Amino acid sequence: MDILYMLIPLSVVLVFAVIGIFAWALNAGQFDDLEREGERILSADETAARQASANVDSDQSRQ
Repeated sequence: MDILYMLIPLSVVLVFAVIGIFAWALNAGQFDDLEREGERILSADETAARQASANVDSDQSRQ
């Protein structure tokens, strides 16, 4: 029973810490533009594919 006197305040502190971190993330703009990151990943794949294709073309022209 005595352990509850430590666990309950500790859990309340943990909940406030999680809420504080979430509030910081909201204010820092972490959730402002979620679609941009998905588009950036897709465009990075296209850019890498173009570069690989250009490298293959340049290697074939050297031979």
